Amino acid sequence: MNSLLFDPITLGALPLPHRIAMAPLTRSRAGQPGNVPTALNVEYYRQRASAALIITEATQISQQGQGYAWTPGIHSAEQVEGWRQVAAAVHEQGGRIFLQLWHVGRVSHPMFQPQGALPVAPSAQAAPGKTFILDEAGRGIWGEVPVPQALTLAGIESIIKDYRQAARNAIDAGMDGVEIHAGNGYLLDQFINSSSNLRDDQYGGSVANRSRLLLEVVDAIAAEIGAARVGVRLTPMGRFMGMADRAPLTTFGYIAEQLNERGLAYLHLVEPAMVGVEKDPQQDPAWDYIILKMRSLYRGVLMLAGGYDQASAEKALAEGRADIIAFGRPFISNPDLPLRFRLGAALNSGDASLYFGGGAQGYIDYPTL
Repeated sequence: MNSLLFDPITLGALPLPHRIAMAPLTRSRAGQPGNVPTALNVEYYRQRASAALIITEATQISQQGQGYAWTPGIHSAEQVEGWRQVAAAVHEQGGRIFLQLWHVGRVSHPMFQPQGALPVAPSAQAAPGKTFILDEAGRGIWGEVPVPQALTLAGIESIIKDYRQAARNAIDAGMDGVEIHAGNGYLLDQFINSSSNLRDDQYGGSVANRSRLLLEVVDAIAAEIGAARVGVRLTPMGRFMGMADRAPLTTFGYIAEQLNERGLAYLHLVEPAMVGVEKDPQQDPAWDYIILKMRSLYRGVLMLAGGYDQASAEKALAEGRADIIAFGRPFISNPDLPLRFRLGAALNSGDASLYFGGGAQGYIDYPTL
């Protein structure tokens, strides 16, 4: 069978042997204390090194950037060393790996914040959702998020510096590049969307102003590690954690055009058919249109994710909808997913109850062919 999924492609200066990427997947298994990657995480990523590109789980750029229990960071020496072991294991297997950089913004809790402060956001408006915190016995539970504090200009400047340093730390840890997480209702997405950004300064109001923080982060990171090592992930028209924009085609079209000028490794879009980790039952035909419009506006490598299987991925590539398809949950239960696709083999089913938190079970014990 002539499969477009197995055509090679180049990201920046990084050659990929095929087009089956591993999407970023929060698994909440970082070592404690310190949110440090451990030997368990090393084995998890090593097993999946046959992906064209692994994009790691979302990784907080600072302590302020954490919003969920047991998620890893890239801001301490111990975390950098933990990720160095992960990158080395993937490279030893012939793989390639980008670290996803994360600041959750308002989707957090004082238990994670320095000095127990309120989380930060573009505006003092709470997210309509919960986050994964710890109870008094150290067990993971879902907890309410408080009304955040609106960021000052000095606070914004500090966060841009944190992104830049985190990118440097990722490269120092041996990563091939970084992906800037600007979707799913987290900090950069909160600035982009008009529903969550009520500011009246240079970071609010117009499309250009609401996009400013993302572009300043992109430019700071590109200046530090080179634009060819940088990807950006967006969720246009995503509704997770209260996201909505009054003119999404205008907003995300502007961002696509701005990113065109920056020579990035890729742009990664999450199909609006997904809300968080679930299929969205309220699909709007306009959502499909905006993805196609973004495709026409962005001239670089475009990656798509969002509930794809092998057949729909092949179709998307054949239609020119995307250049690379990222798979999430299929990679959880099928470490050798590219081989299974190549052979037409059956896929393992995953246990959703073991997606978040825990140990080896449901993490590194899925069988390979």
